[in-house]
Amino acid sequence: MPGVETNLETATALDTAALVRSGELSALEACDAAIARIEAKNGPLNAVIVKDYDRARDAARAIDENRTPDDPRPLLGVPMTVKEAHDVAGLPTTWGFEMFANFQPQEDSPPVARLKAAGAIILGKTNVPVALADWQSVNPVYGRTVNPYDHSRTPGGSSGGSAAALASGMVPLEFGSDIGGSIRFPSNFCGVWGHKPTWGIVPLKGHNPPGTDGVDVPLAVVGPMARSAADLSAALEVVAGPVNAGWKLDLPAARHTALKNFRVLVLGADDMPPVDDAVTGPIEALAGALEKQGVQVVRKMPGLPDFASIHENYLRLLNTAITRGTPEARPVDAHVYMNLLDAQLNLQRQWANIFRDIDLVLSPAFSTAAFPHTDEPDWSKRTLTVNGQAIPYASQLMWAGLATFPGLPSTAVPLARTSEGLPTGMQVVGNLYEDRTTLAFAELLQAEGLSA
Repeated sequence: MPGVETNLETATALDTAALVRSGELSALEACDAAIARIEAKNGPLNAVIVKDYDRARDAARAIDENRTPDDPRPLLGVPMTVKEAHDVAGLPTTWGFEMFANFQPQEDSPPVARLKAAGAIILGKTNVPVALADWQSVNPVYGRTVNPYDHSRTPGGSSGGSAAALASGMVPLEFGSDIGGSIRFPSNFCGVWGHKPTWGIVPLKGHNPPGTDGVDVPLAVVGPMARSAADLSAALEVVAGPVNAGWKLDLPAARHTALKNFRVLVLGADDMPPVDDAVTGPIEALAGALEKQGVQVVRKMPGLPDFASIHENYLRLLNTAITRGTPEARPVDAHVYMNLLDAQLNLQRQWANIFRDIDLVLSPAFSTAAFPHTDEPDWSKRTLTVNGQAIPYASQLMWAGLATFPGLPSTAVPLARTSEGLPTGMQVVGNLYEDRTTLAFAELLQAEGLSA
C-alpha cells in the first residue's frame, strides 16, 4: 500500500489508530511502514538505537486477528518507539552507560505496559545522553544522535532520540522523561509536541538507573511526545494513574474549550535568562494573534515568584535527586531536604494564587534554537549564543525549573522556524494537576493554525 505508507509518514497517532480500527489499514501494514521509514531515515540520524521488529510484527498480527470496528483501544495499531531509559522487557536499558550495555529488564515499566494495552506497537528504543544528563544525546554505547533539521546540531536531550524520530517521520508517537527540560527542550529543538505532566500522575517505576528500584525521584516525570497536541492528550490519558489500588487519579477538565476564553500570562526574560530574538519573536507574534481572537493576554502581574531564589532551591533539589548514589555525592541532611520540600509546597501555593487570575503561562522553553554539538565535558565552560552574545549553558535550567520545581504541567508547542530553518517554540505552563488545560490550549492552537 504505497499511498497509505506515504500518508502515514505525516499521519498522527490517532489518525493511524482510526485507519486500523476501520480496517482501511492493518496493524501489520502500519508496523511495516514504520519499520521501512526507520530503515530509510535512521542511518544518518541515529535516533532509533534498539530495534525490536520481530516482536512488533507479532503484536501487530495479534491486533489484526482480534480487531473489531468498535475496538476501544485508543492507540490501536499505532507504531511507536520509547526513550531508552524506559524498561521494556527483553530490551536493554543502559542510560548510556557502557557498564550496563547488556542489562535487560524482565518486565515492562507500567507506562509501557499501558501503552501496549492501549494498542500501541513498540518498535524499539531511542537514544539518550549518559545518565540522561545533557541537552545532547550522545553516549559510548550508541553514539550521537543529530538534529533532523541540521546534522551539525543537537536534537536536544535527554529525550533527543525521541524528538528526532518524531520530527523525521519515523513514528507518530514517543514516550520520554523530564527533570531538567528533557521533554520540552528536544521538542523545542525538533519542532514536535511534548508534555511534562504534573509530578506524580504518571508512574516512574521502570524508569530508574539500570538495576535499581525505589521511591519516585523528586522532580522527575515521564510523559508523551508526538507530532500533534491531540496525540499528547490521548497518550497521557493512557499512561496516567496510580500503580496500586486504593486511590485513583481524577484530573479536572480543561478550564475552557474556546481560545477566546483563556487568560494567559506571557512571561518575558525579566529575571530569567536572555532569550534570542528568533525565539521571542514567534511568541510575541502568537500573543498578538491571541489578542485578536479575544484572549486576555497579560505581560505583567503582581505576586510572581522570585525566580532567582526559586532557581537556587530547584538546583539544590535537582542535585540531591540526580547525584544520589554516585561516588562523589555529598550526603544531604534530611532536614535540608525537607526544607526544600517546604519551599516547593510554598511555591505551589503561590502559583495556585496566581492561577486564580490567569489560566496559563506562556514562556520560552529554551533561550535558543538547537545549538551546535559540543564535546566540552565541563558545563561551566560551555556557552550558548543569544543575539550574538555568549550566555552560560546551564542558565537554561531556569526555563526548565519554571515548571519542574513546583511540579506543574508544561506542554511544549512548536511555533516557527528561524532564518536558518531551525524549529523554535514555547512552553505552556498550568496549575498543579491541570494538565488537561495546557493540553486543550495546545490543541486549540494547532486547530487554529497558530502553531508550526
